Amino acid sequence: YQPAPLAEKAPIDTFVVEISALYKLPVNYSIASGDEKGYFIIHSSSGIVRTSKNLEPEDFPVNFKVRATDSSNAAIFNEVEVKVEVIDENNFPPVFPSSLLEETLPEGSLPTQIVQLKAQDSDTGRNGLLTYGILNEHGLKFRINETTGILYSTAPFDYEEEPREYQVVVYAEDDGIPEKKRGYCTVVIKITD
Repeated sequence: YQPAPLAEKAPIDTFVVEISALYKLPVNYSIASGDEKGYFIIHSSSGIVRTSKNLEPEDFPVNFKVRATDSSNAAIFNEVEVKVEVIDENNFPPVFPSSLLEETLPEGSLPTQIVQLKAQDSDTGRNGLLTYGILNEHGLKFRINETTGILYSTAPFDYEEEPREYQVVVYAEDDGIPEKKRGYCTVVIKITD
């Protein structure tokens, strides 16, 4: 049996699977082995398996054996394996070490690297895989490398004719399941004369 994966926050007593043995007489079901941490219970006559406690994703998948025993003769039994997986959910958003950075850029400078932003995500796997982007493009005067988090200017600035300060909102987004999460950092770029 390979039932549908469980959510990591599945409440106690969540239905997992119904085991059914073909036999002419009534049978008693029990968990024979493999569930060392006691995550599951089985109803002895219906064969319905449910969770018995909160799930820890790092313990999964769990492979356990269910035994069906002739209810009048314990020497007659058979076993089947059940494999239960847990969906590792996206628990944490990306976090930048600081939500505000200040940088200066001399006017007239050619397109250049301004700063590298680095966010952290406490999830593992794709839930912790980050890409970077810019929320407000400011007339495309800035761009960010979506993998490295390096912020670049894309054109020279004019101290006299243009704004002397730009607020570039950068986000880091994880590739989480069931939903992606974002963290933000505002980079204030001051243009110098």
